[in-house]
Amino acid sequence: PEPTQVVNPEDVFWKCGLGYPHTSHCLGSGEVMISTLGDPAGDGKGGFILLDAETFEVKGNWERGAETPPMGYDFWYQPRHNVLISTEWGVPKCLGYGFNPEDLKKGRYGRRLNVWDWSSHRYVQAIDVGEDSAPLEIRFLHDPDASEGFVGCTLSSAIHRFFRTQRGDWAAEKVIQVPSKKVEGWLLPEMPGFITDILISLDDRFLYFSNWIHGDVRQYDISDRRRPRLVGQAFVGGSVARGGPVTVRGDEELQSQPEPFVIQVSSVARG
Repeated sequence: PEPTQVVNPEDVFWKCGLGYPHTSHCLGSGEVMISTLGDPAGDGKGGFILLDAETFEVKGNWERGAETPPMGYDFWYQPRHNVLISTEWGVPKCLGYGFNPEDLKKGRYGRRLNVWDWSSHRYVQAIDVGEDSAPLEIRFLHDPDASEGFVGCTLSSAIHRFFRTQRGDWAAEKVIQVPSKKVEGWLLPEMPGFITDILISLDDRFLYFSNWIHGDVRQYDISDRRRPRLVGQAFVGGSVARGGPVTVRGDEELQSQPEPFVIQVSSVARG
């Protein structure tokens, strides 16, 4: 495979006033829509780029109106419910120099789910999922009639269910909390799971997500959307494997540290 087209950053800068593109989705209109983390200066700005799906020419912004979220990251949409919901990671110019706990105190990491009117392309609601949460990957259920889904919050190591209320607006509730482990030999005295990606099975029965720092992939039965149940877990790396530099002193879930992950006698590097 080889590249067939390059979208130049300056085209995005001048036509959209945006930078740091992240998630792409193909629209029924024949366009490609891409979320962004910020503006060309590296400040936070949750906007969207539209590309022509045939030529990949930058067409402009998807969003309309003066109001936009202060940050961006992932997004998912459900035209049947006239909604798009986007998430927030952090301010790009702060992410560039690595994680600094001081940035949390300064509000440089996200904490909101941002709700958009799909037909008017306007920003209509913010849902606060908590300080130091950083909601990243968001997924609606695959059933197009379902007006709910799940989002993974990285820093807080929590999964929230979002849903449409009887009033017609949107809300969120925490349904899974991965406990931190008390450790020695690490950056901090407590180690969070640090949820990264999440997926929902095509039949909407199971939710999968990865704990990047702990190193496990989890499977939850979500037949009861408000009460997910852990039914599967596999450690494929991470920083708590036995024999490494980290010693676990307190763990609400495991009796002992997991064995290192080995494939054909080769140990998989830890996270």
